[in-house]
Amino acid sequence: MKNVSCKQGSLLDMPPLEKKTPPLPDMKKRMSKLERLIEELCPNGVEYKTISDICEISRGKVISKDYIRDNKGIYPVYSSQTENDGILGTISTYMYDGEYLTWTTDGANAGSIFYRLGKFNITNVCGLLKILNKNTIIKYVYYILEYKAKEYVNSGMGNPKLMSHMVAKIKVSVPPLPVQEEIVRILDTFSELTSELTSELTSELNKIKQQYKYYNDIIFSNLKNSYVDFSKYCTLLRGEYITKKTAHIGKIPVILGGQEPAYYINKYNHTGQAIVVSRSGVSAGFVSYWNEPIFVTDGFIIETQSEKYNPKFLYYYFKHNEEFLNRLKKGGGVPHIVSKDILSIKLPNIPIKHQERIVSILDRFDALCNDLTSNLSAEIEARKKQYEYYRDKLLTFKEAK
Repeated sequence: MKNVSCKQGSLLDMPPLEKKTPPLPDMKKRMSKLERLIEELCPNGVEYKTISDICEISRGKVISKDYIRDNKGIYPVYSSQTENDGILGTISTYMYDGEYLTWTTDGANAGSIFYRLGKFNITNVCGLLKILNKNTIIKYVYYILEYKAKEYVNSGMGNPKLMSHMVAKIKVSVPPLPVQEEIVRILDTFSELTSELTSELTSELNKIKQQYKYYNDIIFSNLKNSYVDFSKYCTLLRGEYITKKTAHIGKIPVILGGQEPAYYINKYNHTGQAIVVSRSGVSAGFVSYWNEPIFVTDGFIIETQSEKYNPKFLYYYFKHNEEFLNRLKKGGGVPHIVSKDILSIKLPNIPIKHQERIVSILDRFDALCNDLTSNLSAEIEARKKQYEYYRDKLLTFKEAK
């Protein structure tokens, strides 16, 4: 990675992006201004300091869900999750008031960094950083830790952690204040534009999915024919238990849950057309279609035993019933679906030609949705990479001797 210095490579160099992703307004002008500041104020590099040198480090306290329930208010309680900006709930009191950084100390999101402004609370699985001197802008430190903190997470023992003593050791560049201010202005603008674009594209994705579901529901809701028992024309098979450690790597997809294969091995337990229903966990009830050699592990395989049914039609029919399958989940810690519930689903008794027409319509719509989803996802990813490129460039300095 090049240093932020006119002498060591220009910031104006930019890797190619997806053609749909527009460039940021005035970015070259902003970068030129920053390069002039660096050349003027720190041409020979900048000082590096540890987080413990520039920040006061502390932890939150235990705040239970019962306490939140019994003390409703307006002040947010931030915890270890990243959804909804990390808000666990709101209470009537606050622990902090001002400008701080918080980070997640434990769990899958360990190392996630947040900028906080105002009155708030944090639980015991959050750390807190407060700037100690006026020579460092807290938002500047936030942008550094946003990508650097993850490097210090300890993932051993199955529970990732980023404790205070590790955060204290993280070294960050501390350029002169005018340089920090300009970097924060650039990244704030970039971050805001990226968030807006991501929000717009995510909204478009959701509209596409809703439209697809709408047509799917119309087609199957208008089937007024009689229904027949599942077991009369179909067979329900159970997958085989296997783990990645005991399997040999190959090219056969292992179907565990979700549309994407969990990993690949060198043997299969089913070939040809099949509908797979995930059996347990968060993806329990998810329906997928396969027409290739696969190895199904924690799931059910639906096979047609009669020419009366088109397998792809049954896939779309069971996909239509995915919400129904989700409601059939049992168990507390690890929800799961049992075979008798799938066997209880009735099949629409309609002519094969009618089924094939439905498959033709939904195949075309499915292909269109997948194409649009792929393009929009690529656009979001391109903007994310563009942001990360500039962020890494802006925050990398050579160290002054």
